[in-house]
Amino acid sequence: MLDTQLILKLVASFAIGSIPFAVVAMWGSGTSIRNIGSGNPGFNNVLRFDKRRALVALIGDLAKGFVPIWLFYGPEYYINIAWLFGMGAVFGHCYSPWLRFQGGKGVATSAGAMLAMYPGVAALSLAFFVPVRVLGGRFKIKEIGAWASLLTWVFFTVVIHLLSGMPHTKYAALMTVFLIWRHKSNIGRMLERGTES
Repeated sequence: MLDTQLILKLVASFAIGSIPFAVVAMWGSGTSIRNIGSGNPGFNNVLRFDKRRALVALIGDLAKGFVPIWLFYGPEYYINIAWLFGMGAVFGHCYSPWLRFQGGKGVATSAGAMLAMYPGVAALSLAFFVPVRVLGGRFKIKEIGAWASLLTWVFFTVVIHLLSGMPHTKYAALMTVFLIWRHKSNIGRMLERGTES
């Protein structure tokens, strides 16, 4: 029997995730996020244009992953339901109906879900991400934002496996695989020779 309340919460998670904060962050600039940089409606692309606007996009995208779990997940559910709420938000971000189902890559929103479910491991993962991102940028490694994000999710999955075991690991691994798939174009550019221009 279908749990109507759970379905409504999943739909709400998708709806929250679908809010295009990268587009909102660009309001008043006279520029569409789809017409600059990579054209991707996400934090990294806004960062190419304006750091303050990028901060708005980052906070909004993180909140999209955090809020559904914070609102809807409770002791009556197993951890897989928390992951469903998180994935619902990430799907909303990646396939936003406000953007004709052409959304962002899902990294910041998935990080918000990570923070809601495993705050300690999320903090450890951030400590991993920052030096990878900074050092990679210093050495002008191609697509370093994508590299750092995906490597951080791999790191997160390994740590979750060591600390929490297989039931948690399989959901983290599923999210990691999905994010890698969303970054397939970035991965193609990563494998090209040279560094960032």
